[in-house]
Amino acid sequence: MHLDVLDLREFYYRTRLGRVAQRAVRDQLETFWPASEVRGQTVVGFGFAVPLLRPYLAVARRVIALMPAPQGVMPWPSGMPNVSVLSEETLWPLETGSVDRLVLMHGLETSDRPSDLLEEIHRVLGPGGRVVFVVPNRSGLWARRDATPFGYGRPYSLGQLETQLLRHAFRTERHAAALYGPPSERRFWLRSSGLLEQYGRRLSSSLAGGVFLFEASKQMQTPGGAAVKDMVRDPLRVLDAVNAPSGPKPA
Repeated sequence: MHLDVLDLREFYYRTRLGRVAQRAVRDQLETFWPASEVRGQTVVGFGFAVPLLRPYLAVARRVIALMPAPQGVMPWPSGMPNVSVLSEETLWPLETGSVDRLVLMHGLETSDRPSDLLEEIHRVLGPGGRVVFVVPNRSGLWARRDATPFGYGRPYSLGQLETQLLRHAFRTERHAAALYGPPSERRFWLRSSGLLEQYGRRLSSSLAGGVFLFEASKQMQTPGGAAVKDMVRDPLRVLDAVNAPSGPKPA
């Protein structure tokens, strides 16, 4: 079950703990994908990934934030042309093979149809495309407290996530963790968050950290050798008006 977009916005943009979580996860994602590496590429987020997408707005060819219908949608980014789109969870308005980089946060663990969602992710990724899943760590503190969005849905261990991705023709690339501090609003923990993230990265990412960041790439065939079925969908048109040049229409 997806969380409400208003609750997610409230947590990430209006609470101190949410801003700490946003920074910690985004910093770890940028170690995987520096902005310089995504220049000229199509970057897509699904779920509530907008806190992670801002570094790519200025360099990517296109940034699209897909938000599932059960969650709801909000305009983003503030003060700039909107790139946020309401979408069916397993029927994305994107062309097959059109995405270079894809990041999911609050998308997989809250999905009622994770297998169908993974098939849709596989469809839209292009050759050499990469996806990062941000999911709650099953043994972490953040998955045990429902005062944060990571306390909802199904948390994962690394082995569980890797097995599920292998079944849907994804190859593991690398993984890391974030949110090493407790999910507490106490001032001491909030002020110590940066230091805890630095120390935490030296630990085993399978034993510590509130969330996993798991990077995978698209395989063109399933492990059994059968071709992966691609379904052509209508391309995304809803953003065309945003990017169209202004001026009088031709007669």
